[in-house]
Amino acid sequence: MEALLEKLVDWTGVVNGIVWGTPMLVFILGVGLFLSVGLKFMPILKLGTGFKLLWTGRIPDKDQNMKGEISPFNALMTSLSATIGTGNIAGVATAIVMGGPGALFWMWCTALVGMATKFAEAVLAVKYREVDDYGNHVGGPMYYIKNGLSSKWAWLGTAFALFGSFAGFGIGNTVQANSVADALSTNFAVPTWVTGVVMMVLVGLVLMGGIKRIADVAGKLVPLMTVFYITAGLAVLVVYAAEIPAAFALVIESAFSPVAAQGGFAGAAVWAAIRFGVARGVFSNEAGLGSAPIAHAAAQTNNPVAQGLVAMLGTFIDTIIVCSITGLAIVVSGAWTSGENGAALTSYAFSHALPMGNYIVAVALAIFAFTTILGWSFYSEKCVQYLFGVKAIKLFRLIWTLVVPLGAMASLDFIWLLADTLNAMMAIPNLIALMLLSPVVFELTRKYFKKQKEAKELAKQR
Repeated sequence: MEALLEKLVDWTGVVNGIVWGTPMLVFILGVGLFLSVGLKFMPILKLGTGFKLLWTGRIPDKDQNMKGEISPFNALMTSLSATIGTGNIAGVATAIVMGGPGALFWMWCTALVGMATKFAEAVLAVKYREVDDYGNHVGGPMYYIKNGLSSKWAWLGTAFALFGSFAGFGIGNTVQANSVADALSTNFAVPTWVTGVVMMVLVGLVLMGGIKRIADVAGKLVPLMTVFYITAGLAVLVVYAAEIPAAFALVIESAFSPVAAQGGFAGAAVWAAIRFGVARGVFSNEAGLGSAPIAHAAAQTNNPVAQGLVAMLGTFIDTIIVCSITGLAIVVSGAWTSGENGAALTSYAFSHALPMGNYIVAVALAIFAFTTILGWSFYSEKCVQYLFGVKAIKLFRLIWTLVVPLGAMASLDFIWLLADTLNAMMAIPNLIALMLLSPVVFELTRKYFKKQKEAKELAKQR
């Protein structure tokens, strides 16, 4: 049995190396760049418009003709609940340890083109969404593949749903539960089984209410914890304010030239900075993965482009803001040469600047990971529903809830590897669909802004 498990780990490692190799990273960045150019860099230029729509969309619309179950704001918060998590705290730290400070620069690049990817995903999710047997709107890659492409591509939607169903139990459930248990055990001496049981109860209570309750919880917890973490991170940067210019210079320089070994840092080549920056960037903001559009498909909106403008903010907030604060805190404090890794490295950076810095990171990690379990439960549930119908939802929610304490107490090295591999497998069908359906995205976007321009001119004439 042990020999079989070792072979499985080895085989998964080989597959992981292939699916997260150079072709995959080029594919993700290439699709993002292609969409950015096709949209004439609109996601970056219209960032302000996206935030205005987010603010006005924070209250559910009372219009009976408005389709969808949750407000555009809560759709983004549900999406962010799944993206802001261990990737922003542990993932950024790992990227810098493996690729040097330059990895942060490549995370930024991934985010800038990833905004176009996330925009396109949400546009297609709303455009091709369906209404299920319970009267709820469902969408995502499997639906825009099914309804937007010819029947010969249907297998691609099924493949995405299959990978998404299993990936969620790894990256969105057990791995997150384990991160919470580890953080609370290390910093507050809470037994892992206690953490597991408490989380199981909380997750079960939220899941019983479906997407509306998940969105309500996410709409309150995510903004609160994000502001809390950003404030703490900015406090670290204030303490090391004099080091910020040198830190930015180091990040830019390290992105294009090798970094020598120093302190506990083993040194890194330029390729390592690119590889780990892009891979951890995608892991964190999930642009191209196809997960976020599943949440945006439930938004109360009749306009795909308007929701796309809100959706793209997820990548900006997750990587350009939250990941940057983590990364800069690690670089300015000099913690990146300490020999620490993962969440421990981020804790090291915060604790050397703030009196209770390690507790701040532990609490943030616990809350972010908990909301990730909620967000990903919805993603995987919709994948399971696509494959087996609405009757499978109750059983799925029960299994998802029961797996939480197992994740909290288990050793997850293999699960991490498998989940990381399945994430890449999800991205492949989604990226192919985005390329094939890009003309639809470009046309809908052109018409939307043309209509907006005409409306403004008409208002002026009055």
